[in-house]
Amino acid sequence: MTGLFGTLEDISTTNETARPLADKLRPQTLTEVVGQRKILGSTAPLSTMLASNTLSSIVFWGPPGVGKTTIARLLAQETNLYFIQISAIFSGVTELRKVFDAAKIRHQNGQRTLLFVDEIHRFNKAQQDSFLPLMENGTIILVGATTENPSFELNAALLSRSQVMVLERLSFDDLELLLKRVEEQEKVSLPLEPEARISLIEMADGDGRSLLNLIEQIIAWKVEAPLSQAVLAERLMKRAAIYDKSGDSHYNLISALHKSVRGSDPDAALYWFSRMLEGGEDPRYVVRRITRMAIEDIGLADPKAQEICIQSWQVYERLGSPEGELALAQAIIYLALAPKSNASYNAYKAAVQDSKSSASSPPPKHILNAPTELMRDQGYGDGYAYDHDSEDGFSGQNYFPDGMERPKYYSPVERGFERELNKRLSYFKKLRTKRDS
Repeated sequence: MTGLFGTLEDISTTNETARPLADKLRPQTLTEVVGQRKILGSTAPLSTMLASNTLSSIVFWGPPGVGKTTIARLLAQETNLYFIQISAIFSGVTELRKVFDAAKIRHQNGQRTLLFVDEIHRFNKAQQDSFLPLMENGTIILVGATTENPSFELNAALLSRSQVMVLERLSFDDLELLLKRVEEQEKVSLPLEPEARISLIEMADGDGRSLLNLIEQIIAWKVEAPLSQAVLAERLMKRAAIYDKSGDSHYNLISALHKSVRGSDPDAALYWFSRMLEGGEDPRYVVRRITRMAIEDIGLADPKAQEICIQSWQVYERLGSPEGELALAQAIIYLALAPKSNASYNAYKAAVQDSKSSASSPPPKHILNAPTELMRDQGYGDGYAYDHDSEDGFSGQNYFPDGMERPKYYSPVERGFERELNKRLSYFKKLRTKRDS
C-alpha cells in the first residue's frame, strides 16, 4: 500500500530507525528492568504489592536515568490501569483539571487511572493537595517521581497516602548488562578496546539513559579499528556530575565532608571537597562550613585549627579560584588530622539550656559593680575578692546565681591542647575546694 510519501513499509522502517535507543531498549516487563532489586526483587515492596493485587500510590525518589518512568509504565501495564503521564514542569491548574475530569469519567466506567507525575516536587502545596480527594476515593493511583528528598519537598498529607520507594544509581554491573543488551538487540559490537569499554560505562556515572545516549553516538561513528580509552575520551564528554547547590546533593556532600573530617580521614575529606567543587559549589560556602567544623569538632583540642581556617579563607579571597582552593584543601587536611574534641560545643549547648531555665536569676551581688551609694547600700560589690590580689591569683568565689547548684559544662578530653586545659581545671578545682573548706 502506497502513501503520499512512499510505502507504509518504508515509513515504518524509517520511524523505527529514527527511534532513540532509549526508547527501543525500554523494558516490556518489570523483570526486564535493569537494577533496582531493592524494590523489584521477589520479596521487595513492589513485587509484594503486585502479588497481592494491592497497588497503592507511590513516590519514586532517585537520580535521573534509573528507571522511574519505565517502572511506572510497567506498573500500569501489569495492573491493567489506564496510564497517564504528566510533568509538573509543564502542567498547570488547567491541565490538572482536564486530567482529573477524564480520570473521573473512566472511574465511573469501571476503569482506574495510574497517573504518573514526573518532577512532582515542582508542584506547589495547593497543586499537591489537589490529588488527595482522587487518591482517597480510588479514582487515581498516583505515582510521583522526584530527584529531591520527598521529606522536604512534598506535603505531609500526600506522603501519608503514598509509599516512598528509593531508586538507586545503576551499578557498574547494571550498566554493563545494559550495554550487552544493546549489542544483542541491535546486532552490533561497539568498536572499543576493553579499557575504553570500561571508561564508557564510567562516563555514564550510574545513569542508564546517559549510557544509552553515549552508545547511540558510538554506533553512528564510522571507525576502522577499536578505539582506545584516550581516543574515546577525546570524542565523548563525561556526564556532568549531579549536584544541585540547593538540593539533596548539596547537603549530602557537605555532610560527607564534615563526617570525614570528624572521622580523621583526610583522603575522604579531600574527595568530597573535590566533588563539591566539581559540582559548582561556591568555595566560600565550604570554607564557612570547615570553620564551623574547627569550632564544633576540634575546639580547644587544637585552637590553631580555627586560625588555619580563617587564614585559608583570607588566602582564597586574595587569590581567587582555582589557586585559592589549594589553601582550603590544606585547611581540610589539617582539620582531619587535628585532635578532636566537642567539649566546647557540648559545654555551650548545656549552658544555653540552663540559661533558658533560669533566665531571670540575677548575678550574685558581690560580682556586681556599685557605681552609686545606693547600690553600695544594697550590697552591690560587697565581699568581692579581686583575684589578682588573692593567693595563686584565684579567689574561688561563686559566680553563678545565688541558690543555683554549681554545674559543670566543660569537660575537656585527654587529647591535644585540652590535656593541658584539663590540668588547669583540676588545679582550680583543688584551689576552690581548699578555699571553701
